[in-house]
Amino acid sequence: MLQPDGPDMRYAALILSVGAAGLIGAMSWYALAQDTTETATVAAPVPALRLSQAAHTCLSPGDLREAVAEKRVVEPVAAIRAAQAAVPRAEIVRANLCRRDEALVYMLTALRRDGQFVHVVVDARSGRVAGQW
Repeated sequence: MLQPDGPDMRYAALILSVGAAGLIGAMSWYALAQDTTETATVAAPVPALRLSQAAHTCLSPGDLREAVAEKRVVEPVAAIRAAQAAVPRAEIVRANLCRRDEALVYMLTALRRDGQFVHVVVDARSGRVAGQW
């Protein structure tokens, strides 16, 4: 039985703190690896996509709310559902409303079960998938 102030309790507290520090480090490493993988995936597949990506700018959360309220675009949940249908069994990890070639599109990033990122473009007016890479 553990004593409230005994050496066993101090040892347990030490083990918990070391474990928590390790978990935080692992989470930081995973987040960094995700960003690196995502960047590499976007840059490598098709050089023409890099040029079109440079031509887009994403809206702020306030501008997104305004566009949805004015019914200029479908709600983000509709774009997420369209992306999920295009990339089955993947988790949508990022979604932005962006201007691309004078049109509004949702740019979504999905993480497949095999660890690969897939980027999906959804037309913001219709809610239909416009492309993926």
